[in-house]
Amino acid sequence: MAGKANLQHAQKAKQDEFYTQLTDIEKELRHYKDHFKGKTVFCNCDDPFESNFFKYFAMNFNFLGLKKLIATCYDGSPIAGDELPLFEVESSQPEKKAYKIEITEVTDENGDGAVDLADVELLIRNHKNTLTVLNGNGDFRSDECIELLKQADIVVTNPPFSLFREYVAQLVRYDKKFLIIGNVNSITYKEIFPLIKENRLWLGASIHSGDREFAVPDSYPLNAAGCRVDENGKKYIRVKGVRWFTNLDYPQRHEDLDLYKRYTPEEYPKYDNYDAINVDKTSDIPYDYDGVMGVPITFFDKYNPEQFEIIKFRKGDDDRDLSVKGVCPYFRILIRPKGVTTNEN
Repeated sequence: MAGKANLQHAQKAKQDEFYTQLTDIEKELRHYKDHFKGKTVFCNCDDPFESNFFKYFAMNFNFLGLKKLIATCYDGSPIAGDELPLFEVESSQPEKKAYKIEITEVTDENGDGAVDLADVELLIRNHKNTLTVLNGNGDFRSDECIELLKQADIVVTNPPFSLFREYVAQLVRYDKKFLIIGNVNSITYKEIFPLIKENRLWLGASIHSGDREFAVPDSYPLNAAGCRVDENGKKYIRVKGVRWFTNLDYPQRHEDLDLYKRYTPEEYPKYDNYDAINVDKTSDIPYDYDGVMGVPITFFDKYNPEQFEIIKFRKGDDDRDLSVKGVCPYFRILIRPKGVTTNEN
């Protein structure tokens, strides 16, 4: 049964093989550059042949002042060698394996006055840094990947969405700093919400709405709206509700949400099963209401832990979903302005 479970996990991971675009990585990472000096960064869901996370940190290794960069992938890449051909191969299809790459320096190897991926390739070829085949399949839960995780200070990657609970649990277990991509609905998971409530995890700075485009393997079916194939034949899909999740602090999350609406009982009805008012949009939070309010999960895009406290998620006093006149609004987070006492645990 264990083998069957592992196979199912592997299939899920393959289906979740989305490659984050470099522009999205750059927009988010610019908020955290002071966190990385002298640190070891681990990208543990990132094929070094194609991962834009690996590319970002390799190209910015010196700018960020990194100590070491480690990247591992799961069972090799379906397009291994197409993006960053580090090895000479006899066949047109390199063998699909799980790789580990470790970089401790990036210098101007080709003397062109700039440090880029060409220099990274030369460094690897000259054995100043190492790219090796892993003994196992590269699963982030494997013993050898956990040993690498223990060496790391900060983990930055796009983990499989279907394994998000397990992935975050592992980061918390080993007390790691992280910046990862997930779906906004992950906030509702029983394993994730308590971390947000305890101010141990929060949303990132750059993605607050809409969807994002990800590259996918050639084998991925394009059967949804928004899919495309570029001029080079690379496939892309658009994914709704994407967010960055992190425990790295940044100044913007301590900015107060500007409130302009006044409270009226008519516009803000109370729940049937909890002493709180319903607020349909974050922008409609009243500035003059000191009690508990139910707000949508997108509230966390604007959440300042010094302005509001989180009371609980979704349930009323009867442990049923919050309702207004018998109707349950979509997921609600119960909050109240900071400084107001509550008897909730």
